Amino acid sequence: MPRGRRATTEATGRPGAGGGRYYMISVVSKVYGIHPQTLRLYEREGLLKPSRTEGNTRLYSEEDLRQLEVILNLTRELGVNLAGVEIIQNLRRRMEQMQQEVNEFVEWVRRELGQAAQDGWQERLQQALVRLPPTPLVRAEAEPPSPAAPPRGRPTG
Repeated sequence: MPRGRRATTEATGRPGAGGGRYYMISVVSKVYGIHPQTLRLYEREGLLKPSRTEGNTRLYSEEDLRQLEVILNLTRELGVNLAGVEIIQNLRRRMEQMQQEVNEFVEWVRRELGQAAQDGWQERLQQALVRLPPTPLVRAEAEPPSPAAPPRGRPTG
């Protein structure tokens, strides 16, 4: 199997309690062409967090394997060191969290707009915490065009 590819056969994994498949360190190291000590190093550095059996055997989930593929791509293909991988992982987590917050905000705005459409916006305006008196629009006077500035540089003459 080519390096950096996941096993496609279900026979290499063991079913987990959550219904997903879990792979032992020996299987993962063979499939990805890396030494088991490298996987242990990634765990020590906090880049991977495999689950453990009662006998303390590491079990790598499908999500762990996706994370491992990202780590291997960053280190092998892009030349990023482990400290850089950690920073990139943290930034990705923060971006995903921010995206989730934006999605929640957009959903809240949609609900509020839907509710305002049902209730009628005038009624909601009357219940606003801060009431502002209506003000007429003020338009700025159009300024007369300024004379064209002389060209810069040496005169051509």
